[in-house]
Formats: sequence, C-alpha cells, structure tokens
Amino acid sequence: MAELVGVFAASHGPMIVRNWSRLGPAPKESLTSAFSELGRRIKAARPDVLIEISPDHWVNFFIDNLPGICVGVGETHDGPPEPWLKEFPHRVIAGHPQLANHIVATAFERDFEPSVSYRLALDHGFCIPLWKAGLDPLPPIVPIVLNDLEPPHPSVRRCFAWGAILAEAVSSYPAKLRVAILATGGLSHSIGEPDMGRIDEAFDRECLRRFEAGDPPGLFGFLNERLAGAGNGAAEVRNWVAAHGAARGRGFELIKYDPIPEVYVGCGFASWKL
Repeated sequence: MAELVGVFAASHGPMIVRNWSRLGPAPKESLTSAFSELGRRIKAARPDVLIEISPDHWVNFFIDNLPGICVGVGETHDGPPEPWLKEFPHRVIAGHPQLANHIVATAFERDFEPSVSYRLALDHGFCIPLWKAGLDPLPPIVPIVLNDLEPPHPSVRRCFAWGAILAEAVSSYPAKLRVAILATGGLSHSIGEPDMGRIDEAFDRECLRRFEAGDPPGLFGFLNERLAGAGNGAAEVRNWVAAHGAARGRGFELIKYDPIPEVYVGCGFASWKL
C-alpha cells in the first residue's frame, strides 16, 4: 500500500522570482534558507510522487469556467507559461495518472465531485516552490487546483475535508508508493487592489500559531472571521488547510515566517507532524 511520508507548505509570490535581482541581502538570505530547508525536508521524505495543491492564476481557467477543485490526471503537464519563468528547467512535467485517478475515484465515493484535467499548465504557484526548493530531479507531480482566486471559494471546512480525502486516497492506493503533499500560496497579501503590497503580519502570526496548535475547529473559526480581511491573496491559505486535513489536523512545525514587503507576501514555510 502507498504511504503518506510528508506534508509541507510554502509561499509562492511571483516577486520571489521577478524581483530576485533587486532584493537586498536580508530577504534573499531569508527566502533562500527557508526554501533550502523545505527542499531538504521534502528530499529526506524520499517521495515517489508529490501531490501539489495550488491555485490557478488564470492560466487554465477563467470566470467562465472555474472549478472549485480540479485534479490533474494526465501523464504529463506543461511547465509555467509566464515569460519571467523561462529559466525554470522543466518545460514538461511528469504526472502520475494512476494515483491521480485513484484520488478522483476516492473523492466521488466520499461525495466530492472534483473536475479533472488531462493536461494542466503549471504556473508560478506550482513551479516557484519546486524550483526554489531545489527539487531536481522532480518526482512525478499530481497537481490539484483549488479555486482561491474568485468567490465563491470552497469553504475552509470543505478544504480540510478535501485534505482528509487525499490522505485516505493515499492510504488506500494498492501499490507501494511514497507520497508527499505540498500546499503552496499565502500567507497574507493583496494583489491588484488599492492596498496592493499590504501584509497583515498580525493575521499571519496568529494563523500560524493556530496551525501549530493542531486545533482544526479553532483554526476554522479564526479563518472564517479574519481571512477575508488579510488581502485577496490570503485566500490561498485554503491550500494550507487542505494540507492540514491530510495531516489529520495535527500540529505542524514552522520552518520560517518572514513578512517581506519587496515580494508583497507574508512568506511562510512549514511541515506537518505525521
């Protein structure tokens, strides 16, 4: 049977790449050390497959066709289309259709109806953490898109339940396979709004404290009350909630948190205790 060997989370702000040459020594060192430690932990888990949870930033979907959850079930997926990610070393990224389709089947058995895609383009949300964490060679990726961009979003509780389904699908997969989960996005940030660049450090620190505490009901209540006020990009914390659900609500270990104005994001990195 397959085994869930690691659950991780990381921010993915575009300016981490686009502004890299203009960052000062302190934010460069902070991001480099955080991504390096994230990569070390993922590599130490030795995953055969990586399930990655991220939003789609208007690359595969738009408001005329916007699934709440989409599972990439293809043999391969495309690398990032953003021109400023042209140095990303993978133009084609291997998928794992057997595990992906098992996730979909498990979801339908549990009254979830995710959409599927046989070839997704994996944008910066998926690719920046893979690149900056130094995951080379890449394991096959099962990409999962959560709608964090445009209301109506999946509820916080629903995202947690989705994570539990991922864990169930891994544990019931009938082949020997080491599987890890990486949730990307968040924490607080505002993009394309009048307050663009605002970071809500108080929200971020309390959010992280609640993830660390491993108290799902308390986390749900906090996010339902505060998430909407932490910037439109903070909706991506839902991906972290899905990872929390996959880890059965256990507390996590914070790798690093740093509010970095130059990249517009309260940058967080974590791994869950399994």
